Amino acid sequence: MKTLYVVRHAKSSWKYPNLDDFERPLNKRGRKSALLMGEILKNLKVAPDLLISSPANRAAMTARIIADAINYPLEKIQYSEAIYLSGENVLIHVIEHINDAVKEAMLIGHNPEFTHLANYISDQRISNIPTCGVFCVDLNISSWAEIGEHCGKLKFFEFPKKVSS
Repeated sequence: MKTLYVVRHAKSSWKYPNLDDFERPLNKRGRKSALLMGEILKNLKVAPDLLISSPANRAAMTARIIADAINYPLEKIQYSEAIYLSGENVLIHVIEHINDAVKEAMLIGHNPEFTHLANYISDQRISNIPTCGVFCVDLNISSWAEIGEHCGKLKFFEFPKKVSS
């Protein structure tokens, strides 16, 4: 059994329209949401063995805030260009290559790819992973290389507006 956390980056800023998409930071609401979700994950005793993030600024900022909240060492966050604006097949490839010693992995990145990934691997469909949403699935596999369609069972799906409404 493996566990995968699929985390969409928090709300990003559009304050600087000339800024490259890759460089967009989190806005104030995004930073607040990342802190909130970090606390929720800490309370759920989430402790991934591996955290891989898109290197895009908004995803990397989200990764650092959440990692800090759950006591994941910031220097151990791995950044993968493959997660930035990649398709579902590329994300599957990233997951397939996770070392099998890892029991729980967290990916932090972007939509719509992350929602497609969640729907592909899970037993339940969702319409969207909102910003800073966390979709957690227990995977009925012993090796990450075995990941496939509907191999996971939804464990929880949390997002800022769900807990603050």
